Amino acid sequence: MFGSIGMPELVVIFVIALIIFGPRKLPELGRSLGRSINEFKRASNELKSTLEEEVRLDEQRTRSTSTATAASAQPVTPVDEPVARHADTGA
Repeated sequence: MFGSIGMPELVVIFVIALIIFGPRKLPELGRSLGRSINEFKRASNELKSTLEEEVRLDEQRTRSTSTATAASAQPVTPVDEPVARHADTGA
C-alpha cells in the first residue's frame, strides 16, 4: 500500500509524529488524514468515471457518423415506378 515503506519505517514515522503532535492531537490528525484520503479517492473515481463516459459517448458518435456516411456513400438506384400511359383517343 505504501510502496517501499516497510513496517520499521512506519513505526519511526509514528514515533516522530507522536513526539511532535502529542498523544491528544494524534487521533484527530489521523481522522483528518483519513477523510482527506477518502475524499481524494472519491474525486479521482468520479473523474475516472466521467472520462470513461465521455470516451464511450465519443465512440458512439463516431460509430453513428461513420454509419451515416457509409449509408449516404452508397449509390441510390431509382425505383421502377409504373408509368401511367394514357391511350390517345383520336377524334
